[in-house]
Amino acid sequence: MTHTFRGDIGGRELTIETGKLAQQADAAVTVRYGDTVVLVTMCFNRVAREGVDFLPLTIDYEERLYAAGKIPGGFIRREGRPSEAAILACRQTDRPIRPLLPKTWHSEIQIVTTVLSADQENDPDILSVIGASACLAMSDVPFDGPVGAVNVGYINGELVLNPKMAQFDESLLDLVVVSTRDKVIMVEAGAKEISEDIVLQAVKFAHEANQEIIRLQEQLQQEGGRPKLPVPEKTADKAAVAELTRIVDEKLAGALQQGDKGVREQMMAALVAELTGTVGEAYAEKDIAAAIDERIRAEVRSGILEKGQRIGGRGLTEIRPITCEVGLLPRTHGSGMFTRGQTQVLTITTLGSSRKEQMLDGLGLEESKRFIHHYNFPGFSTGEVRRIGSPGRREIGHGALAERALVPVLPTVEDFPYTIRLVSEVLSSSGSTSMASVCAGSLSLMDAGIPVKKAVAGVAMGLVTGEDGKYAVLTDIEGLEDFNGDMDFKVAGTRDGITAIQMDTKLQGISLEIVEKTLHQARDGRMFILDKMNAAISASRPDVSRFAPRMTKIKIDPGKIGAVIGTGGKTIRSIIEETKTTIDVSDDGTVVIGSPDMEATQKAIAIIEGLTREVEVGDVYTGKVSRILDFGAMVEVLPGKEGLVHISELADYRVGKVEDIVKVGDEVMVKVISIDNLGRVNLSRKALFEKENPEAGNAREDTRPPRYPDRRSGPGGSSGFGNRPRYSGDRPNRPRQGPSRPPFKRS
Repeated sequence: MTHTFRGDIGGRELTIETGKLAQQADAAVTVRYGDTVVLVTMCFNRVAREGVDFLPLTIDYEERLYAAGKIPGGFIRREGRPSEAAILACRQTDRPIRPLLPKTWHSEIQIVTTVLSADQENDPDILSVIGASACLAMSDVPFDGPVGAVNVGYINGELVLNPKMAQFDESLLDLVVVSTRDKVIMVEAGAKEISEDIVLQAVKFAHEANQEIIRLQEQLQQEGGRPKLPVPEKTADKAAVAELTRIVDEKLAGALQQGDKGVREQMMAALVAELTGTVGEAYAEKDIAAAIDERIRAEVRSGILEKGQRIGGRGLTEIRPITCEVGLLPRTHGSGMFTRGQTQVLTITTLGSSRKEQMLDGLGLEESKRFIHHYNFPGFSTGEVRRIGSPGRREIGHGALAERALVPVLPTVEDFPYTIRLVSEVLSSSGSTSMASVCAGSLSLMDAGIPVKKAVAGVAMGLVTGEDGKYAVLTDIEGLEDFNGDMDFKVAGTRDGITAIQMDTKLQGISLEIVEKTLHQARDGRMFILDKMNAAISASRPDVSRFAPRMTKIKIDPGKIGAVIGTGGKTIRSIIEETKTTIDVSDDGTVVIGSPDMEATQKAIAIIEGLTREVEVGDVYTGKVSRILDFGAMVEVLPGKEGLVHISELADYRVGKVEDIVKVGDEVMVKVISIDNLGRVNLSRKALFEKENPEAGNAREDTRPPRYPDRRSGPGGSSGFGNRPRYSGDRPNRPRQGPSRPPFKRS
């Protein structure tokens, strides 16, 4: 039976429908907003996986390019591995859903979102979150939802609910908020240096809008939902855990006071080994591990809430020691390293031509991007032995967050015509490597000479809550605090405002009061970090690295692009091969030439200008004779552009035969004397002789050849003139050679 529920969200109808598609799934819904439609399905195994101590939830996001009327690129013309955009959509759906499922649930759950229709106005990523929540609300899996999800923009000083995708170009904010009835459970944002107060207003605005979406799902649950299964209990032996906790308690406090992560982990490993040796026969290994984890969690949280003291003795708002360095690598275009405590990230900048832009084969409006940030997290950064392979969802997510934080300060492509790639290498990890990548990336951009507007810094905030409602917000959380805390709230920005936010929680949401306190506390931490960064480099270097290509931009008539490209790209390839440069031509006539060698660049510019330059009256050219006619010579003054030098304009005396002066292949200097209404160009050599001595009159040197030149040898020299006797004084009168003729006129 089909159930359909509709509601008005941001002036457009949101429709949730179930019972029509994918009827063999445990739960399936279609969500429609505008002409964007997604199908979300949920299946789960009834039997729990053996030996699993985590929630086995998998969320997949399947982009189908037919949804936007596109055919995939590549040889096979079929969707392949998920794009980065699809992986980010998976993470955006997973992060708010996971905390609302029982931590003791060990049966596999798979949620699949398939984009069936994309109108490129309404974001299908938001509908994926709504559909996943609706499926879980209908199913018999225990779920503390439903949740609503909306997007908020800030356009012309006003908050806008679910802006259309094209509107984000003019919006100062791109905010996604997922919330339950009472609390906010996820925040994701990119912004153009927007204030904390506006962000807080936007979060409240989104939370209110989510209530209507939650209401629709509650109706769906009442109409077609199934009774929930019981929540599984912990399987560990409670008595054993209590006994082991007592033993651990005496020895763990000293280890947690160690500020050095390596020393702390060695002490904990020694404690585990000791317990295993003494009580290993009485208790299972999982019980020993559970006892130690429980005691660590209790010690970390009680120290924060009761004593206001963190691991290693830090205060709640204290940031670990920071070191910033730039210019570490001699041949890269830019490099910056940011160290905070035992978290260390080295970021390298590489500059390239616009042809190096990343092509995007997805459902969005963008087809390419010129700024790329990649994040690598190898095993050695945490002292682990781990296989190195392709980047996982975590690496892609962290890289995208840092990229989003840095985009607002980059120069426009008109001001800086480069493709920019950053690679962040995590060398050591002890909490918040993504925010360290933001800081290192900002340092590296400045070191590379990229004229960024301002420095950008990031800080990760944490939260610990107590049973009595007491809570503490932590600045610059360490790895152990992240693992045992309740929230990871990352905020990046400049001195003037926020550029990126990402908030996840392990609770069933946090209050708006905590959101507000975290945002303002994060600003104080960001200012402190920016001071440290500015001590290392306070502004971009005045020029790019000598090893980077120099990009020179010129403008040509768009109608002349074909002349530069040539048939099948033959002309532009020959220019690139001859000059060893990169050349990129845009449809608007913008040409960007790149090369570390400025002489090569200037040579390429000269060739291109020659191909596209218009012949104008009065211009002087050195051209090549291409054809000989009875009444003159055709001279190629520009590539593919010829003009006629009439026989009367070949010299400043009467010429009997064109071949007496020039032959095919000769280089001659000519002046444009006229262009007729058909675009035909008339040239003159005689005009240049007159220009040489304009005031001499009849007293000037006579450059005529002898009256009877030696026809056998012909004219000498590349100019077409032989060795002539020179005359001084007045020009002698010569008898007229035959009847007078009217001057030649072109039709």
